[in-house]
Amino acid sequence: MLDADPGAVRHAFEAVAAHPRCEALLARLDGVPLGVVETYDPAEVLLAGRYAHRAGDVGMHLLLAPARTPVPGTSAALMAATLRRLFGRAGTHRVVVEPDVRNEAVHRLNARAGFAVHGPLALPGKTALLSTCTRGQFEASELAGAARPVPPAGELPGAPAHLGLHPMRTAHRHLSCKALAEFAHERLLRPEPVGDGVFEVRAGRARYRFRARRTELEHWVLDEGSLRRTVDGADAELDAQALVTELAPVLGIPPHLLATYLEEIASTLASAAYKLVHRTRPAAALARAGFQEVEAAMTEGHPGFVANNGRIGLGVTEHDRYAPEAARPVRLVWVAARRALSRFDAARGLDEDALYAGELDPEVIERFRARLTGLGLDPQDYRFLPVHPHQWEHRVTVTFAPDLARRDLVLLGETGDEHRAQQSVRTFFNTTRPERHYVKTALAVQNMGFLRGLSPRYMRDTPAINDWVAELVAADPALAEAGFSVLREVAAVGYTGDAYHRAAASGHGEEGPHTRMLAALWRESPAQRTGPGERLATLASLLHVDALGTPLVSVHVRESGLSAEDWVQRLLDAYLAPVARCLLAHDLVFMPHGENVVLVLHEHVPRRVIMKDIGEEVAVVTDRPLPEGLERIRHVVDPATAALSVHTDVFDGVLRHLAGLLEAEGLLAAGTFWELAAQCLQAVADADPVGAQRVPLFAPRFEHSCLNRLQLLNTLQMVDLTDQASSLQYAGTLENPVSARVPAR
Repeated sequence: MLDADPGAVRHAFEAVAAHPRCEALLARLDGVPLGVVETYDPAEVLLAGRYAHRAGDVGMHLLLAPARTPVPGTSAALMAATLRRLFGRAGTHRVVVEPDVRNEAVHRLNARAGFAVHGPLALPGKTALLSTCTRGQFEASELAGAARPVPPAGELPGAPAHLGLHPMRTAHRHLSCKALAEFAHERLLRPEPVGDGVFEVRAGRARYRFRARRTELEHWVLDEGSLRRTVDGADAELDAQALVTELAPVLGIPPHLLATYLEEIASTLASAAYKLVHRTRPAAALARAGFQEVEAAMTEGHPGFVANNGRIGLGVTEHDRYAPEAARPVRLVWVAARRALSRFDAARGLDEDALYAGELDPEVIERFRARLTGLGLDPQDYRFLPVHPHQWEHRVTVTFAPDLARRDLVLLGETGDEHRAQQSVRTFFNTTRPERHYVKTALAVQNMGFLRGLSPRYMRDTPAINDWVAELVAADPALAEAGFSVLREVAAVGYTGDAYHRAAASGHGEEGPHTRMLAALWRESPAQRTGPGERLATLASLLHVDALGTPLVSVHVRESGLSAEDWVQRLLDAYLAPVARCLLAHDLVFMPHGENVVLVLHEHVPRRVIMKDIGEEVAVVTDRPLPEGLERIRHVVDPATAALSVHTDVFDGVLRHLAGLLEAEGLLAAGTFWELAAQCLQAVADADPVGAQRVPLFAPRFEHSCLNRLQLLNTLQMVDLTDQASSLQYAGTLENPVSARVPAR
């Protein structure tokens, strides 16, 4: 059935389910969907009249799903559990199998389980190797001891379903591979070649050996199934936390922050295990899914960061309620903040009443006002502020208890709108009313090197910055032709009447996490920017690889009807070209990584992109004139550093991963990929020769700016948001993959 579509598979298993002498069971290993077990009566089905049947014979097929991260022993565990179950049934005396004679891997597995071979047997469509196994043969086999009974359902109510051995072993293997690949990419490690395509990393008493290949930009592609760890020469389980601890001397983690980083690794592992158990939609289905279904299915987090799903502060119940992969509907909590003790900043032409009228139903606004009036308060003295439910429960009701008692803050309740958490964890998409804005909330959870707060003071200029960037982009004919646009952050509200702000204002304290705990930001939704037949997906989704090892980008390419070269060219024209144009023509740089870029797809083909997260990430890198009040975004750097907004953020942060996936799938050689990138950039440079002369996009080499080095150096706050360039960590230079591929002129 390798060529069958989902409809054919469904039809086949409906036939099995309807047959009185057949059965199909879904197999899970510690909650992870693993494969299918089919049983049948060989006296009446498939083998009827073709072999020497005995009473008590049961025919059996194992269909083991391929895995992105194969864990040694999985197939043996499935075989052992299946035979234990079958022989546990009354009346089963012998199990009969008929694998293809060419399937050497299954023959070896059958032998380990105690099967005796009877010889070749001609069957429709194949020549089988008939084999049988009795209860006694199985009990005497190598695999008999591997069959462990499944605990009765409900034995441990409330136990997290995903924290089983198999999902965690799988998560450890994948994260260990990613750590070795990314640390080697950042030259923290130097894997030593020990054979043809085989490398070894030494870490104290431990040794890590694996198969890998290295492509442009020193991108390491590891064969996850090949990774083996030994300690003092003996085989040892893979353990991502042990790997970090063993490598700590070369990773440069400050000793007092090692435990924090290990906790982020543990949380990343837990999140990965959760996704293995609960979020297993195949890439073929995701390629046709809606915007939020795709967002919830992402399994990797950031492609470069190793500890990329920290979320320290969310418990297991809260993870299941609020994490994006949980895909649960979330209703935000609203509070009223005394107007004199808070601030509101909005885009040009937008005031509070207009914002609330668009974001809240009229009856909700009346209910909020009635709540205030009922407390003897004047609604005109307050403004409304959405709060993450976790933040309300764990921070607002405790950290701001005096403010609630004074009624400087007043609980208003929920609105009825349901939201979905995005990959950034504290940003929400309104699923009840998709045309309404994203809501970005403060969340006192540690994730990827930051406590995810929002500063009312810092957000003061955010709407004005967004207005200016949006107008600049809209006025550029080249950007308009490419369909490039931005999602404006149109309004921000923050509470400043607390003791923490007063202490900072008095000079006896300073602004810190406590002054960033109660604020929110509204960003335009992309839902109304699609035309007929168009769908939305983040750029990050192209790098998603499902549990079977299928990259989502490969499905889009194959379903598009275009050649891989044409598909990639469309993507580069929509994504790389506008980013480079903004740099050359306007000295404007974004943070254009996967979650900050929304793709507009039509028939699986990228048509255009929409950039988001403008206020915190955009920068002007020269002394060009800026409107009054926007100096916050000016970060003057030399041209080579400015070019890193393409070299590091686009080439190294996104495209090297994409090129690796396409090459691994046999769709497009990495060299061809970078030739297309060079052609795209050259077209941008030809349209702006003055900018191209100033910014060295085609320099032979560029500085190797490293993300994990940032996080390892300070796991609590990777960069100074007011001067990010000075925080960058470098590891020499990288060869520019487009430099030698500049089209002949």
